[in-house]
Amino acid sequence: MRIIPAIDIIEGKCVRLSKGDYNTKKIYNENPLEVARRFQDHGIEHLHLVDLDGAKSRHIVNHGILEEIASKTDLKVDFGGGLKSDKDLEIAFECGASQITGGSIAVKDPERFTSWIQKFGAEKIILGADANNEKIAVSGWQEESEKELIPFIKEYREKGIDYVICTDISKDGMLQGPAFDLYKRILEETEGSVKLIASGGISEFGELPKLSELGCEGTIIGKAIYEGRIQLKELEAFILNN
Repeated sequence: MRIIPAIDIIEGKCVRLSKGDYNTKKIYNENPLEVARRFQDHGIEHLHLVDLDGAKSRHIVNHGILEEIASKTDLKVDFGGGLKSDKDLEIAFECGASQITGGSIAVKDPERFTSWIQKFGAEKIILGADANNEKIAVSGWQEESEKELIPFIKEYREKGIDYVICTDISKDGMLQGPAFDLYKRILEETEGSVKLIASGGISEFGELPKLSELGCEGTIIGKAIYEGRIQLKELEAFILNN
């Protein structure tokens, strides 16, 4: 299972929110590159970089930070937040993203999102399936759609998607543990055919082996690292032993 720390960006700074609420913003570091380098120093190879300004503006904003991290570290970066047009994707990939994550666009403009899978390949495109009460949420989680989570994932699996990041919004940033039961059901109902990346609620190191045993392909960890609940040395050991 891949360990994927998260860096969320607002105004060029490394922040975390709770349940996607911008009013809960907490700044952890003024220098995202410094944070990324610290991750790399502990054997981490992957990074989930979220442009929260982009999510609000509905177009890419913090591509300069993406370019800096991609060019000055060896981290493989998946980048999301506000990617709405072919031009946004071209900028993201030109700035060094290994993959991009599309969430709202997959709900609001499925034809365009499907065209990205075909144009760039399933290895490059991640479906962001973020849900509240198992309904897909969009626009930086400010809106809830009528789309049911598991049918939504299955629909895109049929269109060729491989990678899915699933965040249970009620757990995000709350440090109360991830949605084990939900991930188990997703993997069962898709017959293990999706590369499921767990996100939201990770609160302690002991949850990681459980997610791995469930069959999650990766786990995104945010606040638990920044709040010192999970030490980078623990993650380094986990990576070495898996």
